[in-house]
Amino acid sequence: MDGGPRVPEQRRPSSSAEAAALRFSVLGPVRAWREEEPLNTGSPQQRALLAALLLREGRTATAAELIDALWGPEPPSQALAAVRTYASRLRKVLDPGVLVSESGGYAVRRLGEGALDLAAAQDLAAEAEKAKNGGDLCHARDVLNRALALWDGEPLAGVPGPYADAQRARLEEWRLQLLETRLDMDLEQGCHAEAVSELTALTAAHPLRERLRELLMLALYRSGRQAEALAVYADTRRLLAEELGVDPRPGLRELQQRILQADPALAEPSSPAAEPPAVPVRPAQLPATVPDFTGRSAFVTELSEVLASAEGRVMAVSALAGIGGVGKTTLAVHVAHQARSAFPDGQLYVDLQGAGSRAAEPETVLGSFLRALGTPDSAIPDSLDDRAALYRSVLDGRRVLVLLDNAKDAAQVRPLLPGTEGCAALVTSRVRMVDLAGAHLVDLDVMSPDEALQLFTKIVGAERVATEREAALDVVAACGFLPLAIRIAASRLAARRTWTVSVLAAKLADERRRLDELQAGDLAVKATFELGYGQLEPTQARAFRLLGLADGPDISLAAAAAVLDLPQEDTEDLLEALVDTSLLESAAPGRYRFHDLVRLYARACAERDEQPPSEREAALSRLLDFYLATAAAVYLIERPGDRLVDHLATPEYPGLAFDDRHAAQDWLYSEAVSLLACVRQSAHPGMLRRAVDVLWAAIDLAESGANSREYETVAVALCAAARVAEDPCAEVRALITLAYAHSLTGRFDLADEEAGRARELTDSSHDPMADCWSSNVGGAIAAYQNRHEDAEAHFTRAIEHFRALGDRPGEASALCNLSRVHLATGRAESAVTLAGQGTAMYDDMGHDLKGANGRYALGLALAQSGKLAQATECLQQALVVFRDSRQRLWEGMTAFRLAELDVTAGRPAQAASNAETALTLLRGIGGEWRRGNVLTVLGRALNGIGQLDRAQVCWREALDIFESLGAPEADEARSLLTPTQVA
Repeated sequence: MDGGPRVPEQRRPSSSAEAAALRFSVLGPVRAWREEEPLNTGSPQQRALLAALLLREGRTATAAELIDALWGPEPPSQALAAVRTYASRLRKVLDPGVLVSESGGYAVRRLGEGALDLAAAQDLAAEAEKAKNGGDLCHARDVLNRALALWDGEPLAGVPGPYADAQRARLEEWRLQLLETRLDMDLEQGCHAEAVSELTALTAAHPLRERLRELLMLALYRSGRQAEALAVYADTRRLLAEELGVDPRPGLRELQQRILQADPALAEPSSPAAEPPAVPVRPAQLPATVPDFTGRSAFVTELSEVLASAEGRVMAVSALAGIGGVGKTTLAVHVAHQARSAFPDGQLYVDLQGAGSRAAEPETVLGSFLRALGTPDSAIPDSLDDRAALYRSVLDGRRVLVLLDNAKDAAQVRPLLPGTEGCAALVTSRVRMVDLAGAHLVDLDVMSPDEALQLFTKIVGAERVATEREAALDVVAACGFLPLAIRIAASRLAARRTWTVSVLAAKLADERRRLDELQAGDLAVKATFELGYGQLEPTQARAFRLLGLADGPDISLAAAAAVLDLPQEDTEDLLEALVDTSLLESAAPGRYRFHDLVRLYARACAERDEQPPSEREAALSRLLDFYLATAAAVYLIERPGDRLVDHLATPEYPGLAFDDRHAAQDWLYSEAVSLLACVRQSAHPGMLRRAVDVLWAAIDLAESGANSREYETVAVALCAAARVAEDPCAEVRALITLAYAHSLTGRFDLADEEAGRARELTDSSHDPMADCWSSNVGGAIAAYQNRHEDAEAHFTRAIEHFRALGDRPGEASALCNLSRVHLATGRAESAVTLAGQGTAMYDDMGHDLKGANGRYALGLALAQSGKLAQATECLQQALVVFRDSRQRLWEGMTAFRLAELDVTAGRPAQAASNAETALTLLRGIGGEWRRGNVLTVLGRALNGIGQLDRAQVCWREALDIFESLGAPEADEARSLLTPTQVA
């Protein structure tokens, strides 16, 4: 009656609708349902009988077999009668015909497909195996996760008898095998950082299972944690020797040697994995080549020969230089498409936006390239040098063509070059890259008259040009023989069948529609776009000019409506018309962007044509008002009753309204880059105070960690602008946001300096809200620096001032913060009281997010008071809200606090899992000080599960962090390390 998992013999849908509605579970407590209604399956022995029959998968079990299953070799005297009684009772509970008697035994029949969770798990496991063998690891992982999700605790929980005991062991072993298979596929797909937490917990629960240890070593090594990986081996070897008197198996020993030798094959999955379509392993990013590509034959031949020489060379690089609109991109894309067969491992493409004021950052581009090459987000390093190194490693052994379009200079390009044999790069730029070592330089000039006329004819049509050849030559000459200008002019003519070529030539002859100079730099680009701009209706031209004024990579429809002071419907009509003219691009539904050169041209048009000039400032002022009003709405929906919004500048232009906080969050995070760009652009008198208030209202961008670096940069710019403008009101608010941002990234000394300056300015600014916040933020910073007396004074002042303003959320925040000071100074009981008061206030006001902050503080106070169960509940409640609200920083810190609780409560395996989760969440945010604290707790957890060497590695890294920061926590880390390792 036992044996390994197998495909059941009878799993076809029943003809009975009632029978099909029955469901059974054995991968947990033995239960039964009809539809969603639970059925009473009786006593433990009765459930044991049901389980024995279900596990037979439709086959008959004799009475003797069932007696042996329930009681073993010494059954009671009335065992047979008991079996019959149990069967009779079950028959009454189940549908007719499900439990049948035959051949002196019993069987369960007529179950619908998937009616038994074990049968469903077996089917899913078979499907996963098939997908894995077919190379589709994504589907295999998904299916295995669905199979594993069917387990609901211990299989056959609470069911007595020797048969149940044997089946429990079998099913648990099978679950572990499925877990190992899924984790192995996780590592094959690069999800090593995420796997560390789960593997740490599993090795703690199953310390003698060597395959789990092997997977953990590999996951740690691929996460850049080589010392910990080797420490896992040392822990395993010691444990096996102590417990079993044996050495690790050969596979584990071999893995240790490969790690010691830094085997390059360990750095990547051993076999290619099928990735989701959104993350292709073989990128094909080249833009479409134009079907009417014309001329340039000598350049095509020259560049093709250079690319063909990539095989056997370290790298082939060609850099195309020329004025804007000369056709560098068109030529490069055409050549790249012709060379695709020589680069079978893919082609990468990026527009580096070098002609604009804000060129693409190399680290951002590398992140995009690594994702396209199949690297998961969790494995992408933070620094430029590390990303460039990983990029070159990923390309090693591949033949990939990289097209770097519109580069600013050689410094921007160098980190993006493959640097490996068989790869090649094509670079286009407006500057000649003489300082790009080893590059084959190509200077691209305008087209010859014959080539220009040929391109014009291909687009417009030979019939229309043949009858007006001279007019056509006039057109291409007026375009300066620039390919982009010719293409725009010809496309306009092709789209207007009532025009003749002469009509177009006459329009271009009017110098008011062109710049006087066509041969130098940007002037040629402006002349090209003048053709399209001159054809716009007045309302379209106004939209083109004003939209070009706004900084940021793109603009949403709602924000564009604010710039233009028009309803969204009218704005969309105008923007779509500009898209049709190729003067604007549709970045995504409801979002629009300018090409960088077109934006420059649009701004030149605004300076020249927008009358009166004050309309330009008015347009940007409306955009700032839109962001202020909408950011305030987002702030308030997260914090009902918060008085901050009452003390912000009053916008004259309205913002968006939201039905729920999820929609508000979606807007804030999708608009973050454009919002911050607008704030920075507005750092001048007349807009400065509103710009600071937008930053203040958008504080979640810093607190979540999602945009903390950009937020901090903008805050620095606003502080400097306010100081120059001698505006203490704007400066004090900017200093508060900057101090808070510094504290979130762990730069407490800088944060304290800015907070101190803010407090000095508070009196002269006459800003009561700034007074409240500067005290609250200053107290938090002092608490982080262990200046408890100062912190208590600040928080007490903040509570008094928040109360005076009637700002209950602010008061609640200061109360929760003050509880942390009481906690740090040994007043645990009053800390619980203060945090409880603050949390209750948040709950009364319906503050989900801030209520989570309150529960975070309350959980810490309860933990120190010894109320571990209550503390855990508080922190788990906070964790759910932080995760739902995308507060990655606080989600990570809550996982860290749960790990601390787990260590205290003697749950080291759970502590290790939570600490690993915290490390993953806090990667790149929160600062090194917080990372050091998490590593300290992780070391304690690992020490508790017997992974002693790995624990020492964590403590050593924490000590290095704390010593570099001059943090007092270094003493604790030093005390945890063994004397030899400290030395």
